[in-house]
Amino acid sequence: MSEFRTSRTSRTRLVAAAATAVLAALSLTACSDGTGTKDEGAAATGSTGSASGTPSASSGGNSSSGASGSSGTSGSSGASGSSGSANGSNGSGSSGGGSGAGSGSTAQTSAGKAPTSAGKPVTCEGSNTKTVAAPLNRPVNHMLLTVTNTGSKTCFLYGYPAVAFGEAQSVPPVIEDSQPQAVVTLEPGQSGYASVSLSATDGSGSNGRTEKSLAVAFYGRSMSGSVGKVAHPPLPAKGIYIDDSLKVTYWQQEMDDAISW
Repeated sequence: MSEFRTSRTSRTRLVAAAATAVLAALSLTACSDGTGTKDEGAAATGSTGSASGTPSASSGGNSSSGASGSSGTSGSSGASGSSGSANGSNGSGSSGGGSGAGSGSTAQTSAGKAPTSAGKPVTCEGSNTKTVAAPLNRPVNHMLLTVTNTGSKTCFLYGYPAVAFGEAQSVPPVIEDSQPQAVVTLEPGQSGYASVSLSATDGSGSNGRTEKSLAVAFYGRSMSGSVGKVAHPPLPAKGIYIDDSLKVTYWQQEMDDAISW
């Protein structure tokens, strides 16, 4: 009986010693990381702070959310906030680019609507040209007509000059062989030419007379009649001698072509 008690007492002591050893081991394990159960509770709190900080980061990174969490959570929120700011910058840049494209489109439309009629050629006549009449020494008994474009548009000299000396009621005939291959075209400032054969060099012309005034009319494209204003170039004070052999050349682009007839 005493042996049973002794054995039971020994087992009880052995169990107690084992339990004590286990508790000691658990105590050492809990204390070995330097934090204990309180640190584990702090870690759980930090996790909660990180979760609550996530919505703030997605809305641009609220600094107060970062402060409520642990240092690691605060850093994560700051990074998210920086990303949100960068996205905002990209949005602004895109908006600016759209505005620039719109301005360019407007400028292009305005340029496309610029008037084009300013460069359309017109007919040369007295209001957009200046006409000068000058007697020539060679060939003899000839006069040169010079018409200069004084306007801002290109003009066409059609056909030949319709000249009238004094009170003449009709125009002299044209030398058909003098017709150029193309219509004379005058840019602003350019000149066209025609010569007038005033009288027969051998004196065979009839009805010779001296005239002191001259009118020069201009034909239109159809050559059916004169158009625009009539020019009145001055003549020498002593006048110009003419007879019934009077005739003119077609308008020429070059002066040498006009005086060769």
